[in-house]
Amino acid sequence: MTASATKTDPVIATAIQEINHIATLPEVTLRIVELVEDPSSTAQDLQRMISNDPALCSRILKVVNSAFYGLPGQVASIDRAIVLLGLNAVKNIAVAASLVKLFRGGELGQAFSARELWTHSIATATAARQIATTISLGLPDEAFLAGLMHDIGVVVELQYDRQKLLKVVEMLGVDAGGKPRRSMIDAEREVFGADHQAFGEALSRKWKFPHSLSMAAGHHHDPLSLPAEQRTLPTVVHIADLIAAESGMGFRLDLVDTKVSDEAMDAIGISAEQVEEILGNLPNALQEVRQLLS
Repeated sequence: MTASATKTDPVIATAIQEINHIATLPEVTLRIVELVEDPSSTAQDLQRMISNDPALCSRILKVVNSAFYGLPGQVASIDRAIVLLGLNAVKNIAVAASLVKLFRGGELGQAFSARELWTHSIATATAARQIATTISLGLPDEAFLAGLMHDIGVVVELQYDRQKLLKVVEMLGVDAGGKPRRSMIDAEREVFGADHQAFGEALSRKWKFPHSLSMAAGHHHDPLSLPAEQRTLPTVVHIADLIAAESGMGFRLDLVDTKVSDEAMDAIGISAEQVEEILGNLPNALQEVRQLLS
């Protein structure tokens, strides 16, 4: 866990415990994550588990058969989806399909809504997937999921204490264009005693998500503070977060500046021109993904 998180562990632990009955994924989804992370599990184990939940099975097949994946022919079964995409990709689709309910409900005046946060999360996920593909990182689905849940800590804050989150939002001095004048991270630490990165990392760990996803949630604002071997996915999400905010689609209260630094681009080997291209393609790509996860 982060250094700041270590100092505020009681605050974080209390928040995670308080929202335990609200901010949780369906039991079957958590079991899927645990199963895929178990090296002794098989494709047949995953297929059986998903098939026991017809609604989840249907959502996964909807995504698999979309232009998002561009697979030849219709995929009619979960076992076929696993063969074509692999266990990790199917797991990530299952989690993505389950996350949407956590972003429902929750408005704090005109400055914040959970719906806008979901729009930003989808935009970040879409940009992260495109970045991963552009730099030939591999695991584009993991990048997508990391982007989708990078701000899950804000949901923790919303569920835990709406009045404190409202105070944070009021402290930001948001202008008419929705741009904050003050760092949300600083305001959160002042009001909550921890920031949304620390809350998000803690929730990811509670859900037993892979370490790389926890790091992306916990360090998407400061990925270069991590050791070199841990910073790639958090940096992908960091840049995707800035691209999504620059696009003007959805929540952006946690970003005073949307400029991507040369250091961040150098860390993952992406150029400014490639970043601009992803930004330009984002509106059309986002529309498709939004329909998939509606």
